[in-house]
Amino acid sequence: MRNLANDLEQMAIKRTAFIEEAYRLFCEKTIAPVSLQDIADTAGYGIATLYRYFVNKPSLVVEVAARKWGQYLEENLNRRPDPEFNGMTAAQVFSYYLDSFLELYRNRRDLLRFNQFFNVYLQSEQIDPEAMKPYMRIMEDLRQRFHIIYLKAQEDHTIRTDEPEEQMFSKTLHLMLAAVTRYAVGLVYIPESGFDPMKELEFQKNAIWRAYLSEEAL
Repeated sequence: MRNLANDLEQMAIKRTAFIEEAYRLFCEKTIAPVSLQDIADTAGYGIATLYRYFVNKPSLVVEVAARKWGQYLEENLNRRPDPEFNGMTAAQVFSYYLDSFLELYRNRRDLLRFNQFFNVYLQSEQIDPEAMKPYMRIMEDLRQRFHIIYLKAQEDHTIRTDEPEEQMFSKTLHLMLAAVTRYAVGLVYIPESGFDPMKELEFQKNAIWRAYLSEEAL
């Protein structure tokens, strides 16, 4: 009689192997040139086995994005000085949120490079909205975490709330993510005398933070 628990464990191992090998190849070669056969070969399984878990390449690519961003968000949760940000003002939590993007650059440049390739891939492929759901759930989780900042700001008034929450979330997410991504993939001007990318990123982070400080907090 087959052991169901063992079967499920083996399935999880194979699924993870495909995701990890796909991620490694995508980061190394970009997404478009990598075939499902390449991924199956490097994972050590046949292509038929891969198709049992992922019906096509877009479904695997989205799953990779969801898995890797989910892992980072979990890591970032563990950085929090307090699980519920107790005793922190909205301005302090907002600073922590912005600094999370700098942490990405410090420690997860591979994820930033992958994300750049992922965005290009999304533009070139017409992916079924149903296939995008795992990734969209991760983005919704990030939006809900930002909601905590906005609620605190409405209570303590250390961060401006005259701008709609969705607009504030979109603006800060895209500005910070675009900046750290450009540095991660090397799309920046480099003076002959050299430069310190962290100082420049911290400058942008602080500029955004100060722009949203309320008059009461200044």
